Amino acid sequence: MDIKQSEGNSRPQNLLTEAHYTVHNKNKSIWRKTFLFCEIVMEAEEHQQPRKTAFYSELPKVELHAHLNGSISSNTMKKLIAKKPGLKIHHQMTMIDKGKKRTLEECFQMFQIIHQLTTSPEDILMVTKDVIKEFADDGVKYLELRSTPRRENATGMTKKAYVESVLEGIKQSKQENIDIDVRYLIAIDRRGGPSVAKETVKLAEEFFLSTDNTVIGLDLSGDPTVGQAKDFLEPLLEAKKAGLKLALHLSEIANQKKETQVLLDLLPDRIGHGTFLNSSEGGSLDLVDFVRQHRIPLGKV
Repeated sequence: MDIKQSEGNSRPQNLLTEAHYTVHNKNKSIWRKTFLFCEIVMEAEEHQQPRKTAFYSELPKVELHAHLNGSISSNTMKKLIAKKPGLKIHHQMTMIDKGKKRTLEECFQMFQIIHQLTTSPEDILMVTKDVIKEFADDGVKYLELRSTPRRENATGMTKKAYVESVLEGIKQSKQENIDIDVRYLIAIDRRGGPSVAKETVKLAEEFFLSTDNTVIGLDLSGDPTVGQAKDFLEPLLEAKKAGLKLALHLSEIANQKKETQVLLDLLPDRIGHGTFLNSSEGGSLDLVDFVRQHRIPLGKV
């Protein structure tokens, strides 16, 4: 399989629904309005030569679902831990070993630990720059970061300062001529409830208007077992009215058909995960047909 950019597009565009690519294989060409992700599967043969990792690093990529605090590398984590020895957090507490499984609850507990290490604008700036550099080193040419603004009373970091630190990291990376186009989706954490969601939308609208298309959308994420989708309709509709693109995490757990349909009715620009949309996974054919009919792309599976 090879990937060719469509005519008239020299690089991924800066809106969620405007990254145009053509995917070719031996028998047919498949046009997709939005480049979602390209998964290359190489079937192993008995006497296949060892893979050359350089090929995968050099292959130009688009990353549409990068949670900032979920993209921190082992090296960056060690730097954060060294800055806060009093927390007594050891490296293994922030990592998931290859092949090891964790429950959804355990994953969110890990994020809480990581949040203890990223409490100042300086921390957020360092993390943002490191994450961008590492994605670029891996051949990513277009990156969308998403992260929920946090207030930290201990350090005086405000939610606005959090967003400004992410944007400063993007700006500095560009000034350093790192070969990657980075955009930012400001995220709503479901655990904050609708009132906090409204505050987040106002913040996103402010930066959407002032950052020359760096802040391009709004993400709804967080623990899917907390809250109900209907509670977030008002702020999400406000964001959409303001021109922000919507990337909504949905169907992350089974048996949420009604909840999922409420979010799909917003016609989001992208679905996050959608793991249980299919009827065999606690979803329904109606949900799948709705997604197909409205051509809503999945940014991550």
